[in-house]
Amino acid sequence: MGGDHGPSATVPGVARAALRLEGRNVRFLLCGDHDRIAAQLGRSKKVAALCEIRHSDLVIASDEKPAQAMRRGKGSSMWNAVEAVKNGEAIAAVSSGNTGALMAISKLVLRMSADLERPAIVASWPSLRGATTVLDVGANVVCDAERLVDFAIMGEAFHRAVHGVTKPTVGLLNIGSEDQKGHEEIREAHRILREGGLPLDYRGFVEGDDISAGLVDVVVTDGFTGNVALKTAEGTARFIASEMRGAFTSGLMSKIGALVASKALKTLKHRLDPNTVNGGPLLGLNGVVVKSHGGANDEGFANAIMVAADVAQSRFADEIRDNMQQLVTVLAQSGTAGEDI
Repeated sequence: MGGDHGPSATVPGVARAALRLEGRNVRFLLCGDHDRIAAQLGRSKKVAALCEIRHSDLVIASDEKPAQAMRRGKGSSMWNAVEAVKNGEAIAAVSSGNTGALMAISKLVLRMSADLERPAIVASWPSLRGATTVLDVGANVVCDAERLVDFAIMGEAFHRAVHGVTKPTVGLLNIGSEDQKGHEEIREAHRILREGGLPLDYRGFVEGDDISAGLVDVVVTDGFTGNVALKTAEGTARFIASEMRGAFTSGLMSKIGALVASKALKTLKHRLDPNTVNGGPLLGLNGVVVKSHGGANDEGFANAIMVAADVAQSRFADEIRDNMQQLVTVLAQSGTAGEDI
């Protein structure tokens, strides 16, 4: 029921995902207003046969504060979707709704699998090599060294599950690539990743322009820096798209040029469209919850569902658990376990 478009985008998104997931024995539990959902499902009997509607009169508003959403959230469409994961009725929950409310409800219902205070939000970032996984992009504003290493472990497992890279490379976002650059926490995280013997292909520090270049597969940072970087990139993409539209419609010759280059322009538009890489899992929960962009269209929501299916049907959770246990051993040996880093 969430996002800018509600069921007019999410239900057709389910239909698109159902076609892509054909043969993987996936069904859908749609939580929300029965009549509005059924009206959209009525367009495809084949898709409707794969869906169950769980009615709810209560919907969390997009501007509702997380604390308020938690107080009155039980029984809402968002709560029911997350609870279905807890009860084993679903392998994953996907929502375009209120991010803060989704994070708060998911944490309350599913609990954290590690000692994180809040789940980490991961983004798939278009790059010259396909996509770069970036985390955290907004959930944990301040992070110590151990938390950044946690993110590296989770991001590496996510990239393997969703993007199919057998041994993803990992880097820490910093203001320079030299060892002495950056604040104390990021230098300590760098030391642990480099010397701790964790089974990660760690490549050291990377800078902001390395994200889109695809220098590494996974870029790790705190939520404050990650969110600023993400919003800056999205704004830059919109700026470039707007400038290109203006340039190619400024005159007759420009329009002719746009017609000649139409195929290339469509490819570029697809690469810059946030819907193409939509779907950010909340990592660190005891269950899979994926946040879709609030403005996502049906194609974007379908992509978020595909991310959820890929993560849920991978060894993602097992890999994180194994590596987290190894991290505990590394920290104990270095004498930092249980201390503020």
